[in-house]
Amino acid sequence: MAKLPIHGVRAPGSTLFLIVLQYPLLLLAVSSAYTTQTKHFINCGSSNSVNYSNRAFVGDASSGSSISFPKRSTSAQSSNQSSSVSAIYETARIFRSPSSQHVLDGIDKGTHIVRLHFFPFASASNLPEALFNVSVKGLTLLSNFQVPSSTNSPVVEEFLLSINSTKFALYFSPQGTSFAFINALEAFLVPDGAIPDSAPSVGTSGIVSSNYSGISSQVSRTVYRINVGGDEVTPGNDGLWRSWNPDDKYIQVPNAAQNRSSYANVLNYQDVEDQYLAADRVYLSAKVMNVSFTNGGLYRNTSWSFKVSTNTQHLVRAHFCDFVSPSLNTVLFNLYVYGNLTQLIDPYGTNGFRHPAVPFRYDFVVQPGSSGLVNISIGILNASGTVSQQAYLNGLEIMEMKGSWDSDFVPSEGDNRNKHLGLIIGLVSGSIALLCICVCAAIFVRKYRKPKTTELSAWSPLPAYGGGSSHSKLTEQTTQGSAVPNLHLGLIIPLSEIHFATNNFDQKLLIGKGGFGNVYRGTLRDGTKVAVKRSAPGSGQGFSEFQTEITVLSKIRHRHLVSLIGYCAERSEMILVYEFMEKGSLRDHLYGSDFPSLPWKQRLEICIGAARGLNYLHKGVVGGIIHRDVKPTNILLDENYVAKVADFGLSKSGPLDQSQTHVSTGVKGTFGYLDPEYFRTQQLTEKSDVYSFGVVLLEVLCTRPAIDSSLPRERANLAEWGITCIQNGTIEQIVDPVLAGQINPNSLRKYGEVAEKCLREEDEERPSMGDVLWDLDYALQLQQTAVKRGMYDDSATDGSSILNLSNVRKLPSFGKDVVEEDGAATEGADGSVMSMSGVFSQMNIDEAR
Repeated sequence: MAKLPIHGVRAPGSTLFLIVLQYPLLLLAVSSAYTTQTKHFINCGSSNSVNYSNRAFVGDASSGSSISFPKRSTSAQSSNQSSSVSAIYETARIFRSPSSQHVLDGIDKGTHIVRLHFFPFASASNLPEALFNVSVKGLTLLSNFQVPSSTNSPVVEEFLLSINSTKFALYFSPQGTSFAFINALEAFLVPDGAIPDSAPSVGTSGIVSSNYSGISSQVSRTVYRINVGGDEVTPGNDGLWRSWNPDDKYIQVPNAAQNRSSYANVLNYQDVEDQYLAADRVYLSAKVMNVSFTNGGLYRNTSWSFKVSTNTQHLVRAHFCDFVSPSLNTVLFNLYVYGNLTQLIDPYGTNGFRHPAVPFRYDFVVQPGSSGLVNISIGILNASGTVSQQAYLNGLEIMEMKGSWDSDFVPSEGDNRNKHLGLIIGLVSGSIALLCICVCAAIFVRKYRKPKTTELSAWSPLPAYGGGSSHSKLTEQTTQGSAVPNLHLGLIIPLSEIHFATNNFDQKLLIGKGGFGNVYRGTLRDGTKVAVKRSAPGSGQGFSEFQTEITVLSKIRHRHLVSLIGYCAERSEMILVYEFMEKGSLRDHLYGSDFPSLPWKQRLEICIGAARGLNYLHKGVVGGIIHRDVKPTNILLDENYVAKVADFGLSKSGPLDQSQTHVSTGVKGTFGYLDPEYFRTQQLTEKSDVYSFGVVLLEVLCTRPAIDSSLPRERANLAEWGITCIQNGTIEQIVDPVLAGQINPNSLRKYGEVAEKCLREEDEERPSMGDVLWDLDYALQLQQTAVKRGMYDDSATDGSSILNLSNVRKLPSFGKDVVEEDGAATEGADGSVMSMSGVFSQMNIDEAR
């Protein structure tokens, strides 16, 4: 399926490229209720017609076409034609002139789907450099839009909007000295009711506050279209040529639901127009709740989570079709938004259906607030008698409501000629005068003020922590266009330097993919190896994580925390640059990679290093920082196998008020590592990290995932299974067979005790990360000692006194930031950097200085 990225909205530039596409009226007989439809499928930059997904795209430069395009526009042809994409993506129309316009003529009044196709193929025009806005009269559709060369598939932007005139105009506005392009364009009428005029309005509390009116008069942008419980649906299998994605990457607890398909393949539509609500295949598949999987009553709902634009209204459409019920009136369930009841799903009562397999939908207007998340759930009722405990969902659509536009606007014939010649002359004259003033001002400034620079070296990692960039000075020009202009300017790296380091994001340098984006291996100009994490360009997703990562890592420096070298926020990019970790992640060494298996002593040392980093986060920073996503993927190893905690995008500052015990926040993290108390109460504490770390300890010992649905129920959850084995005294049975004969029994029992304490249900019963660190060091000493010892009850046993614990120091952590005084800094016991005065003050030796 083509990507549907999210882009921010910004006012269009003062110069607009008005696109006017003239095309003959075409009629398509679809059904008795949906017959007269103008359809415009345009192959831009070409004289050829191309068939694509049951549509004929007519070349805009064909001799028989009535489509006109700007005389000063040009066409581009792909220099490397590939069979992996359609021929409509092998040409493009390029716009550079500010005085041309195109109009799409012969429009039927009503709601239309308008799709814009983009694919930056290889050509002399260098399409990945294009940066532009797309708008209609009075509303920006795409702002600072750019499609990077690393995009392997076309990007399709889809909008639903009402058109009340017979002509439709699109404006393309190149930014700065750039240009605009488009590969293909679609515009066609959709059936009545495709967009409702009103729907219940739901806030982040999940409570219906009012009825939202005027939806049909707004422009809606498709963000997600999901075939729940089914495979991808391509445009050729949908009546309105839509694409539907599978839901697997959005469901929060995969084991909580199962895919199911209808074997009858018969749908009982109540209205002819209902055939266009969704593709048939969407209604013939569903996710059905696995009611036997509740994890002790914790998961009584099945939930899906989607990232969307913050503080923007979204139209959410849930699709249902009951082929699940054994008979009529036997399955009732709830639909939830943000965890609170929104709608009772009762096909045969509320809707009054008399047949099974009747497609229907519910619409809601959802306000995601600052969280940028939309959460949809289905849940069973506390039913009895003839009502089954079951729930299902067939499809989901999420559309961003961008606002209203001038739908009555009709571009005139003279708009692209000399109608505004006087205005243009005036603007040019005024611009020349303004340019003269600016030149004089620039000369004055240049003469009396030196360019201000920012020092990258002030924020680069110290050599002891992996080295930093040699780019010591960057002028303020590099901050232009930054999405985060008020963040730490000393960390800014120009986009040109990123391109140099990664060879323009060469796919051969791709070393990983995550929720934020792709990760590339790179080399700076001074030879420093770096890891470059790049968000999907222009997506607008992950900005809060991007900002959090910069804010957190700019305040801390520690031997066991990955160092941030810099970031780039030019144009629509969000890029983070870290020190490169030669040995990859801890997970890479536990599961199916080319790395050799880690011996037990090295695994212990890695866990101790990670514990040191987490302990510094909790106690070494004022207020403390809670990581919130501790797992083997986020524990990285340098060339010497030194462990460093990474990925602080979900991190949260701890309570600043000492009277507070927690931070109230929405649940985020990775299933299998989530603290169950945090999940239930949404109250986040440092002990939530301790629980996650306990799961990591078991994973290191057993070399198996936190959740393995292929195992029997009692063994599927690693935390539950591990606690049972530890408490039953059978911990030896869960040890990775590769470690056979390597582990001192006393060290193993101590290690198991630490893991069991971390995984206790109540956070008050769990140890602090400092106590975990102490006990793990003790387990390492037990592994190394040749002294035969008896069993012990806890870490306070007197037996520990005979061991050499010289590198286990229960000292307070120092300071919230890196503190340097008189140029002298040293590394603390926990690996943090502190000033010499800080060391002596802790020792209460005033004369030491």
